[in-house]
Amino acid sequence: MDAQRLAELQIPPSAKRRPRQMLAIIFTIIALLSLGTVYLAWPRASDKIRKLSNANSTNELDAPAAAPLAPANDQTSTTVDNQSVLTVSGYIINRERIEISPRFLGVVKWIGVKKGDTVTNRQIIVQLDNAEYLARVHQAQGALDSANVAIAKAELQYGRIQKLAETSVESKQTLDDARLQLASSRAAATQAAGELELAKTYLDWCTIRSPIDGVILEKLVQPNELVMPQSFGGTRGPSTALVALADPKDLQVEIDVNEADLSKISMNQKCRVSPEAYPEKIYSGHVAEIAPEADRSKGTLQIKVQIENPDHYLTPELSAKVDFLKP
Repeated sequence: MDAQRLAELQIPPSAKRRPRQMLAIIFTIIALLSLGTVYLAWPRASDKIRKLSNANSTNELDAPAAAPLAPANDQTSTTVDNQSVLTVSGYIINRERIEISPRFLGVVKWIGVKKGDTVTNRQIIVQLDNAEYLARVHQAQGALDSANVAIAKAELQYGRIQKLAETSVESKQTLDDARLQLASSRAAATQAAGELELAKTYLDWCTIRSPIDGVILEKLVQPNELVMPQSFGGTRGPSTALVALADPKDLQVEIDVNEADLSKISMNQKCRVSPEAYPEKIYSGHVAEIAPEADRSKGTLQIKVQIENPDHYLTPELSAKVDFLKP
């Protein structure tokens, strides 16, 4: 009974070989998968070509976004560089700044302008006290009238003596004296006429007029202030100028050019002027003045560029950029 039960519990040999076959199959599958993985992971030359091709195609796709901007910028800068041989900054100035001074010592009676006012040629801007010179005009006029009376008297006297001299009633010497007296009276009248013109000139100088069409840059005096033609030293003396004015349509750019760049500049050379305050504004100009002497300490030479057709955007003493163009 016991032997029979042991025989039933014993594993047949065919059943014992079956797990070994399954195990071998599993190991075989694992080995194949490993070989396949190694095969796929092993680097090949074709993969490098594929990567390079992909990279090139990616660059070609990205390039068009930036490509249109680069040529445009390059073309603009090239155009500017081709036209300009030198770019220098300077300051806008009035070509002529006029300070009007009195011709003699006087007192300001009235001033009719202020800073920034526009004036025209021959416009009255200052009136000096003219009481003294008006009196001199009257005095000179009286002297001239007296001289004319003296001439009339001398002419009558000379006429009478001339008739008497013809009949030998008066001597020749008396006739000569009468003729000389007449000439002296005429000379005195001429002198009186000159003094009258001088007095009128001084009276006219009491009225100060603008010599140009322009703008008042500075108002240097006030009413009732003493003024004189020139200063004799000191800072507390009378004013020597009444107003300063300039023509706003006559502007230049004053620049200092390095001596190494002087070969690029010549008289009447065309320029392009752009104020720093309004860089979008561009004005034509030309080289109007080259200083005859350099500044040794700076190693520069002063150049003045005349601005053609300036407008209200150009303000004196502001900075501006000047491009010197090729001929």
